[in-house]
Amino acid sequence: MKPARSSSAPDPSLTAACLPAQRESRMTLQNRVDPFGSIVATPERGTLMGNRGGCFHDVHQELTRSRWKGRGWIACVLEFRGRRRAVMQPNRYTELFFLDEATALAAGHRPCAQCRWADFSRFKAAWLAGNPGYGLTSHDSIDEIDIHLHRERVDRRRRKVSFRATIDGLPEGSMIALDGSPGTAYLVWRGSLFRWSFEGYDRSARVPNVSEVAVLTPRSIVAAIGAGYTPAIHASLAARLPGGVLA
Repeated sequence: MKPARSSSAPDPSLTAACLPAQRESRMTLQNRVDPFGSIVATPERGTLMGNRGGCFHDVHQELTRSRWKGRGWIACVLEFRGRRRAVMQPNRYTELFFLDEATALAAGHRPCAQCRWADFSRFKAAWLAGNPGYGLTSHDSIDEIDIHLHRERVDRRRRKVSFRATIDGLPEGSMIALDGSPGTAYLVWRGSLFRWSFEGYDRSARVPNVSEVAVLTPRSIVAAIGAGYTPAIHASLAARLPGGVLA
């Protein structure tokens, strides 16, 4: 497996994203995404920005009932070519923020093809390699992959989709939830589980003696990680590891 890419939180005064955003107003906006795909209001910003295909906030910078506008859920860098924009402007796409890439992937987002071309290319190649059963090739548009991803994100009642699997069958970088604490997400890493929060990763937990767990990362993305795509992990994880390194 390739060495993990570390993702550290930027100075909050820095600007954001694929069309990067200016620092938002003092009001804490509902634009932070957890591994379950939920969007909440919290002051921590994270290390990636993204969107879900369009605008689903109103003129008061509050979310509407919808939680996406299209199938193209992407994760972007926080800075790109010096572009700046104020977040949640009328009729502009709704900016979202993630702790790290493992979080974004668990929520069903993939790398942006504009500001993260190298990651996008690696992700697409790994997704195709890990999911041969879909019959797609490198000549197919990313839109075809997004169709499959969207089915794995939410069901017809707009609820988060998960699937059951054994922990030892999951690649590092996958996110799971345990039956005893269904509202808590854990990162699978080096044979241990690390509790996720908006601030970073907490202490490790021993892998429980259970047959299966609920996997939050969409099935085909898990397959892409297993095929070689290494998600960037928040730097807080390094402090929990021997030697303080992710590699």
